[in-house]
Amino acid sequence: MIEREVNIDAGENQLSATITLPESEGKFPGVILIPGSGQVDRDENAKGYPINAFKEIAHFLAENGIAGLRYDKRGVGKSGGDYWSTGFYDNIADVSAIVSYFKNYESINPDRLFLLGHSEGAIISSRMAGTGTDVAGIILLAGSCQKGEDVLKWQSQQIVKGMKGFNAWVIKTFRIDVAKAQQKQIDKIKQSTKDTFRVQLVAKMNAKWMREFLEYNPADDFPNIKCSVLAITGEKDIQVDPADLEKMAKLATTDFESHMLPDITHLLRAEKGEPSLASYKKQISKPIDKGILTLIFDWLKKRV
Repeated sequence: MIEREVNIDAGENQLSATITLPESEGKFPGVILIPGSGQVDRDENAKGYPINAFKEIAHFLAENGIAGLRYDKRGVGKSGGDYWSTGFYDNIADVSAIVSYFKNYESINPDRLFLLGHSEGAIISSRMAGTGTDVAGIILLAGSCQKGEDVLKWQSQQIVKGMKGFNAWVIKTFRIDVAKAQQKQIDKIKQSTKDTFRVQLVAKMNAKWMREFLEYNPADDFPNIKCSVLAITGEKDIQVDPADLEKMAKLATTDFESHMLPDITHLLRAEKGEPSLASYKKQISKPIDKGILTLIFDWLKKRV
């Protein structure tokens, strides 16, 4: 396996990326790995949360004859630009620049280029394929097929269900209407016009990204996807609704394959018991589920 660090021009910014290649020579099929939301780097690591999912996937692919490219998002890690002024559609524009770069990379077969997105990255993959980006296929890990605002509302309900200890006690004791409080916050964000927003005057949020995400619905683009699609979601995902796989299947007009995996969470790990955010720290100490890697490779092998 060979790894090369490269810089990619994306408008006024340069994105830092790692290309992982098999050790043999030739032109390889390539996979661009698109990370989820937030300040995550090329390996999907955020401060305090070393998820490392994309490093595992890229190395696995290279060991099996497939090249990969993973990158730091705008304003994150070694990439230029400002994360706080970067919107959802800016992230899509950056991936478009990466597609152009990787298609012309000397070791890549441009006719066998795939997008693999996790969470927000899956949504970006759906958007790009649905609006005509020329790729051989897309792999959606924990993707959604409903409006962003509805995703957040569903997510909030699942997170509250899994709460224990002091937070659960506060909600129950003071009879806090979480849905009402969330809607109030969403309305404030929608009405905002600046790039950033302060939640309760403390936590800083990328309001530009949030406004665009709240309004976008992958279901609008899904019927227009012409390339092959693999969609994988864990049955214990509490950040995107696993039932969205059925929505994708009904909207798909192309080669579509989906899998809902038992005990798999949003972090692509297996977890016994009731899913909750509190278990995330424990989950990231384990490697991602091998079954996911096998599904990805078997699907790619049939198409390369």
